[in-house]
Amino acid sequence: VTMRVASAWTALLFLLIQGKVGGSPGRFANATLVRLSEFLSAGYKKGVRPVKDWRTSTIVAIDLMVYSILNVVSHDAQRLNTTSWKDEFLVWDPEDFDEVKQVSLPTANVWVPDILINEFVDVGKSPDIPYVYVTHDGLVRNYKPIQVVTACTLNIYNFPFDVQKCSLTFQSWLHTIDDINITLMRSPEELSEDKSVFMNQGEWELLHILSNYKIFSVDNDDYYAEMKFHVVIRRRPLFYTVNLLLPSIFLMVMDIVGFYLPPDSGERVSFKITLLLGYSVFLIIVSDTLPATAIGTPLIGVYFVVCMALLVISLTETVLIVRLVHKQDLQPPVPHWVKYLVLERADLSLSKPAAQCTLHHTCEIGQRLSHHDREGGLLGLGLPPSREPTPPVMDNILQEVTAIRHFLEKRDKCREVAKEWLQVGYVLDVLLFRVYLVAVVAYSITLGTLWSVWQVA
Repeated sequence: VTMRVASAWTALLFLLIQGKVGGSPGRFANATLVRLSEFLSAGYKKGVRPVKDWRTSTIVAIDLMVYSILNVVSHDAQRLNTTSWKDEFLVWDPEDFDEVKQVSLPTANVWVPDILINEFVDVGKSPDIPYVYVTHDGLVRNYKPIQVVTACTLNIYNFPFDVQKCSLTFQSWLHTIDDINITLMRSPEELSEDKSVFMNQGEWELLHILSNYKIFSVDNDDYYAEMKFHVVIRRRPLFYTVNLLLPSIFLMVMDIVGFYLPPDSGERVSFKITLLLGYSVFLIIVSDTLPATAIGTPLIGVYFVVCMALLVISLTETVLIVRLVHKQDLQPPVPHWVKYLVLERADLSLSKPAAQCTLHHTCEIGQRLSHHDREGGLLGLGLPPSREPTPPVMDNILQEVTAIRHFLEKRDKCREVAKEWLQVGYVLDVLLFRVYLVAVVAYSITLGTLWSVWQVA
């Protein structure tokens, strides 16, 4: 049963083939194109430049349309490269071939100019288009989509607000200008403003395509023609602004807010150390996002380094202030020049703490107590001065009371010194905070102005 079914399918397929071929009016469905193809290929030499007069140069017209920019690290892009030239051997009269005015011919059967792109650094990943269009007057048009990988000099200083200009140079690799000359298929203005096929949803935006025709010589004997296209593209900075700039700005704002913590508490130091560690982790994460070259550093990289330095300076200032206001029993008194420069000359909108009044009041009391003690009086105890010899028990009591008084005076003096250093610390902290805030604001305004100018340009 299986063999019979197979034989039936074979017979049916044979009948279909026979019916299709046998049902056509002739051997070929389109005899006109066959006759035209045979007419054009008769005696045609594809290895010979298609001109009747060898002194006539072949004009190759080039057109370029950019589809998309895939990767700017190696400048990988998709383009449609169109070339056309006049082939004097591919000419026919349309009246002899049923008014056929153009026909597609295999590329391998016709002469093709050796036009290459000088900036090629890798094999172009382009589909194989095996045909070219030929019109009755000999105009050959070769439409070829190419995904090219080219060398391109990048200017990353303005990253992520950078504008890049990459060049594509088309020229004949072997033929001089006497054999092959190059021109534009469209006007430079039409080429520059044409963005009809560009995919505008990626990271890059196509601004325009500039063209430049040039004749050069290698040995001052043979001259070559080249057509250079400058593809000008601009990066869209939204992704990098959200993922790079905003987190850094938030961390710097939190560092400024951290100055409102009291300087005599240890919380400010731990808070700023946490910010510094968080910023270090942030830089490690974004290091792969920044473009890396050996000849330049983007301004955003300098911005990150300066922000890191500002965080370190802020932490150093906090450590110094905390050390300055830290209460210690053996802390020396505030020098007079520090009192003069900080407490008297510093033009700050701060009112002196109430501890200063307490300090003067305590000092006056201590001076009065020391004066009466030198006179032998006991005003601290509310007793009248003794005019008669006192018993030994009273002498011991007076000695103990005097020792307690000296201890209290010494403790009050240490507290007064600590209060003075605390006052100096508060004044210096406000002064350094204002200097730090001015530096951060000036730095931010400068960078914001530069990036705004680059974005508008």
